[in-house]
Amino acid sequence: MSDSVQMLSPLNKTRSTGKRAIREANERLIMVAAEEEFAQTGFKGATTDAIARRAGVPKANVHYYFSTKAELYRRVIEDVCEHWLAAAKPFDETDDPKSALEGYIRVKMEQARTRPFGSRVWAMEVIRGAPVINGYLHTVLKPWYEERTKNLEEWIRAGKMDAIDPQALFFMIWATTQHYADFSHQIQVLNNDQPLSDKQFERATDQVCKIILTGVGLRP
Repeated sequence: MSDSVQMLSPLNKTRSTGKRAIREANERLIMVAAEEEFAQTGFKGATTDAIARRAGVPKANVHYYFSTKAELYRRVIEDVCEHWLAAAKPFDETDDPKSALEGYIRVKMEQARTRPFGSRVWAMEVIRGAPVINGYLHTVLKPWYEERTKNLEEWIRAGKMDAIDPQALFFMIWATTQHYADFSHQIQVLNNDQPLSDKQFERATDQVCKIILTGVGLRP
């Protein structure tokens, strides 16, 4: 073995793993705070000082892990997209359109409930013309979308679901599920000034599944 190659001892491996875990935990803490801050004040309004206060860490820590606000913003918004793309796992687990679509819709609804700030950051970025993530949309989101569209087209050709426009279906799913995050205040006002309870959200999810699945010729 070359003298230039150094093997980590078990102790050093443990230390390296521990440092990596600490770094990942700190980055996640800052990203969660940044996601909320960007959602509340927008990219221009957010400051690293405000993000640090929200995260409960010194401002220097934010700059230690993320050199600029723009870098942190990009990391946050790409993380949101990756979280959303993972919701399509049911498409990889079944060849049944009902199971795939219902599973996808239910996960998207749950994501809207548990991560509303991420949805709002994404919405504001796209409304602005996606100046930061335009390239990401073309290289990551578009190939994902085209692959899932093929699934729908195959099911349509096989007569497993109605011959609908896959693009229109995806747009409808995204608009409906993300509405529960982006317009949660409006929903609260119309719900007697109360946020939806767990039971109400579960019922809303069932209704969204029923309406969309029925619309494409699938029995919910």
